[in-house]
Amino acid sequence: MKIFNRYTPLQITIHLYAWSALFWIIFELLTDSFSINPIQELEQRTGRHAITLLVLSLLCTPLNNIFKFPELLKRRRTLGLYTLMYATIHVLIFINLDYGLAWSLIARTVFEKPYIIVGTIAFLLLIPLGVTSFDVWKVRLGKNWKRLHQVVYIIAPLAVLHYIWSKKGDILTLSGDILRPAIYALILTVFLLMRIPAVRKYLASLSTRSLTLPFKKSTQPKADLP
Repeated sequence: MKIFNRYTPLQITIHLYAWSALFWIIFELLTDSFSINPIQELEQRTGRHAITLLVLSLLCTPLNNIFKFPELLKRRRTLGLYTLMYATIHVLIFINLDYGLAWSLIARTVFEKPYIIVGTIAFLLLIPLGVTSFDVWKVRLGKNWKRLHQVVYIIAPLAVLHYIWSKKGDILTLSGDILRPAIYALILTVFLLMRIPAVRKYLASLSTRSLTLPFKKSTQPKADLP
């Protein structure tokens, strides 16, 4: 098929997964099987999908270090742009459908609820990363491009904190509706630890060792058969 000549299986998988949330939302809306609180459900689903895509974009580099799969590095931009898309939809639902563009009420709500402040900061920081994610900006910004995009390591914890804080419960006692946010926090913590140079070097050595050992010839002399 021509589509497989133009796109790799990983590309197709990423695009299908990224759009799956919207397709499923539209399907449920058309079949009248959506939640009894559709606006809240829309906010939660789009926000959750944005965080998932963000975490997957961070996963690309550690997985490449372990499994030596360079194509993962090429797909970080796609995942990042989809993250921005869903984060934008999430924000638009909040300010338009939820608050009807009542800016004074929106401003008061933002300053009354710390988790919205955290989410707003994460979203605002995400915008310049999306705008400058293209190759032309790599050339224009030079070394500053990499410095700018390292802000993602601030955005991701803020996004997960926003998610945790928006739920009713206590993450320290694992009580309430915080199981899913706690899983995101755990995954993100592991991935960020894998970005530490010493840990990254160790994981890379493990992957290299595991690939070379099966093919390493034994230097021990063979015993004579009786």
